Amino acid sequence: MRYVLAQINPTVGDLPGNAARVLAALATAEKFSPDLVVFPEMTLSGYPPEDLLLKPAFLTAAELTLQNIAARVRGRAVVGYPSSPFFAGHPRLLAPLPPRYVARPRNTAAVIDDSAVVAEYHKCLLPNYAVFDEKRYFAAGDGGLVLELQNGDARQKTGVVICEDAWNLAGPVREEAAAGATVIACLSASPFYRGKESERLATFAALCRAYGIYFLYCNLVGGQDELVFDGASFALSPQGEIIAQAKNCAEDFLVIDIPNTQSCATPSCDTPSCDTPRVTPPRAAAANDARPIIVCALKSAAPAHSDYQRASAAADGIPPTGEALEPVYAALTLGLRDYVRKNGFTGVIVGLSGGIDSALTAAVAVDALGKENVWGVTMPSIYSSAATRDDAKILADNLGMRFSVLPIAAPLAAFERELTPLYAAADPRRDPENLTGQNLQARIRAVYLMALANKYGLLLLNTSNKSESAVGYGTLYGDMAGGFAVIKDVFKTEVWKLSRYVNARRGREVIPVSTIERTPSAELRENQEDRQSLPDYPILDPILKMYVEDDAALAEIIAAGFDEAVVRRVARMVDRSEFKRRQSVCGAKVTPKAFGKDRRLPVTNRFAYEEITN
Repeated sequence: MRYVLAQINPTVGDLPGNAARVLAALATAEKFSPDLVVFPEMTLSGYPPEDLLLKPAFLTAAELTLQNIAARVRGRAVVGYPSSPFFAGHPRLLAPLPPRYVARPRNTAAVIDDSAVVAEYHKCLLPNYAVFDEKRYFAAGDGGLVLELQNGDARQKTGVVICEDAWNLAGPVREEAAAGATVIACLSASPFYRGKESERLATFAALCRAYGIYFLYCNLVGGQDELVFDGASFALSPQGEIIAQAKNCAEDFLVIDIPNTQSCATPSCDTPSCDTPRVTPPRAAAANDARPIIVCALKSAAPAHSDYQRASAAADGIPPTGEALEPVYAALTLGLRDYVRKNGFTGVIVGLSGGIDSALTAAVAVDALGKENVWGVTMPSIYSSAATRDDAKILADNLGMRFSVLPIAAPLAAFERELTPLYAAADPRRDPENLTGQNLQARIRAVYLMALANKYGLLLLNTSNKSESAVGYGTLYGDMAGGFAVIKDVFKTEVWKLSRYVNARRGREVIPVSTIERTPSAELRENQEDRQSLPDYPILDPILKMYVEDDAALAEIIAAGFDEAVVRRVARMVDRSEFKRRQSVCGAKVTPKAFGKDRRLPVTNRFAYEEITN
């Protein structure tokens, strides 16, 4: 049998646009003469739709969109969408909800065969961790679905599952394999983070070996707010080996021929756990072209799918993430491109300080959007060095982007002239390093950039990195301003690595080496360096990774060899900066735990880790 995995890039909420994308993909797939075309999870609505799923009008529109697509399909396809409990003619048994709601929809895979929806599969295992909130929105399914495809005398049983359903050996795949499925088609919307592809491959390879199945994994591709879906769909053999793999961070079609596993002249179903099987009528064509499909809806044999604890089948065998930078850079590029495109912007503006963070941000922007759509503005003050001013211009020239200079000395002097009389009553001990003046410079720059962004209809890119965000080393309404933070989830030490990667992939010096090698400084006062306020980044970043991403206790971090005073200081800085992060802009997620949806701590919070002694 021939399967086509249609790895496409839908937009959340764009039902007509996503429908057009599905139909265009089906037209392309038809050239390969497929027996089944598989689309990603929630293709029609985009993923994640979040609270759109609480709107009955949206769910009904999604259902109508599916029906309209089905009427135009001349073949077989499996399309992901949110099935509506409100749509007439589709009664569903759904979990009880508070009086405010009528019922929850289900995360559904609709099986279309020759202009009709012949079956639906409902996601059984609802993820409710990290960035996922599916128990907030969906009711869980209660069993598997097996399709028996037939083309002439050839027959093949194919199970259907959705994303999380395949991450547990005791999930629906077990039921479907027991019912005779030798192929599992998985619709997925699995967001990227560094090392995720290796994790998927290891987990699903173990699934293949456990049940002796072929595994077809169709993943969503595209950026959605802070999430980046990297695609990289694949097909695995029963031995867990890769048969074929689609492109990373790009739309693609993967065509897989799976050897026939059954041959029978009379379609039948002998599955004990099967609800009433039904056979769709053959197409009006020559006898040897008749291709019926038998649908077996399986009763669940596994306990409490919706309350399971995720246990990766290969949790102990996941390869280390290593130093691969290409997938991370591709995810940053795709995340920015889609955020700009899907939100209707034509270009971006970025403040170029001559430092490494703004340099990497600009390089990603040019690769994502084209040099003609990126405008760099440098805004020197009396504290800006000649070296950083020169590097900002060199970077812009190397990237071929538009470049402007807007000094901030005059507006800074005007602000200080007006504010100085009001400063007189302030206790001088309150602000010994004049952070007020430093922050004022950052806020003037934000005003400049936002004014230009408004006037030209551009998106302002924020240039803060994860290390700065973690410890609050940034100015609210100043350098934390913007519409999208390209490197928000990239630690400072990774910023340096990615900057060198930019030069290596282009085969020339794009980001000046002087920028990469310069000691980091905000340049908001005389002779300022980041390490005067923070531990050196090679020390800070590993502590942050353990504390923020791994949720390690302070004692664990100290036991790993870090100075106790430094660890406790960093933890206090992280905890006290939550109010800043709560007001920061979204940016592409590229690590297992990013600030935002991934990590949700209260702003008002008096839990102090350093006070816990045992």
